[in-house]
Amino acid sequence: MKKTLLGMRFQMPSKALPLPDFDLLHSLFEVKDGILYNKVQRKMQPAGIEAGCQKGRYKWVKINSQRYSVHRVIFYMTHGYCSEYIDHIDGNGLNNKPENLRPATLSENKCNQKIYKSNTSGVKGVYWCKPKNTWVAQIAFNNRRRTLGRFKTKELAEEFIDLAREMLHGNFANKGITA
Repeated sequence: MKKTLLGMRFQMPSKALPLPDFDLLHSLFEVKDGILYNKVQRKMQPAGIEAGCQKGRYKWVKINSQRYSVHRVIFYMTHGYCSEYIDHIDGNGLNNKPENLRPATLSENKCNQKIYKSNTSGVKGVYWCKPKNTWVAQIAFNNRRRTLGRFKTKELAEEFIDLAREMLHGNFANKGITA
């Protein structure tokens, strides 16, 4: 369901389906260099070719008429478990190499997001407040947005938010830049 928040439309995240049985996945697919390949012929896809298709920022595969994210399937096949959220460390949803995938909470996964296209300052979490003639630094943590302060220069706001991001987001800190 699409909702509106401050004039922006966003998609509520849907809960991921439980993955099929571990042994079933291993009988259908194999993982090589972050790519899922068919072990057996599946519908119109012969064995040995890349499984699934790309829809938007991620690759998907159908198993028993259900659609699953390839990165979740790969993570489960290589680690033996799958958390509710899987984060792409480099921010690239098509890079499904096991070393680029890590379990995450919803909050951690959001920390690793890149900068929004609508950002005008060029710095994630920093915007210009015209009525007060200051730069404002805001950060999200544990699904809450917090204003860190107002600054005379964008550089000060950027330096402050970078430090806060390192402290609060830890390994999931992302300045908004993807590899």
